[in-house]
Amino acid sequence: MAPPLTTRARAKVNLDLRVLGRRADGYHELESLVAFAGVGDTLSLDPGADLSLTLAGPRSKGLAADDGNLVLRAARSLAAARPGLRLGRFHLVKRLPVASGIGGGSADAAAALRLLARLNGIAPGDPILREVATQVGADVSVCLDSRARLMAGIGEKLGPVLRLPPLFGVLVNPGVGVETVGVFRALGLKAGEVTSEARAQNLAAPASAADLLGYLATTSNDLAAPAQRGAPVIGEALDRLAALPGCRLARMSGSGATCFALFDDCASSAAAAKALQRERPGWWVKPTLLS
Repeated sequence: MAPPLTTRARAKVNLDLRVLGRRADGYHELESLVAFAGVGDTLSLDPGADLSLTLAGPRSKGLAADDGNLVLRAARSLAAARPGLRLGRFHLVKRLPVASGIGGGSADAAAALRLLARLNGIAPGDPILREVATQVGADVSVCLDSRARLMAGIGEKLGPVLRLPPLFGVLVNPGVGVETVGVFRALGLKAGEVTSEARAQNLAAPASAADLLGYLATTSNDLAAPAQRGAPVIGEALDRLAALPGCRLARMSGSGATCFALFDDCASSAAAAKALQRERPGWWVKPTLLS
């Protein structure tokens, strides 16, 4: 019997996030420089006749292996688009917090598509994977490659892959789930309202970490304020990160509640994570490399 196919579902981190406006159909136009962390979930696929999903891991409590799970939705969507697709039993080890702004469910769905592509001989660049990813969820497309790039629109417009310098970070989730729909509602934009212009999709990769930090200092996350109104503990997390020795930047990712801080080196980020974990033992705190 062949061993199961396995892949990692890395956490997506929005280094910045601009809301450009709200379209007439109600969707918000976004623009975000995205990187991926060294921490994530693990998904495996045991080829077989019947599609199924089992769950394990420290963050699996409360998750359901039902039709609403993005892993199964991605698999069924690809099967509908590619008749005769070989399927099997998925097993997800959930380590990332749920509803936390780091694309955990989207990364899992993208991982499912990658595994099914490998099983069925579908090339990684086959357009069908991107088409299905866009159907399943806004962030699934960028998670397919899990490589740094500028994403725009509602997530379907992807700039070229960027070679970012290594970023030593700490991810922190204060233990609250944030509803993305509620955050956008709190933003209060009317249909058809435009707030700012888009950047060029060919954003150049920074030459050094210092250049990237300098660039990020001129940007922000437009969803941070409305997210904090619904979950004030996000502000506490940001304040604690900013106060850690060596912190160069503290910011919220996505629609929250996960926040991140950037440091100059691995030793500084590891020491900061240890200090914060001692101070807030109930929080999810992970030192990681972003790239």
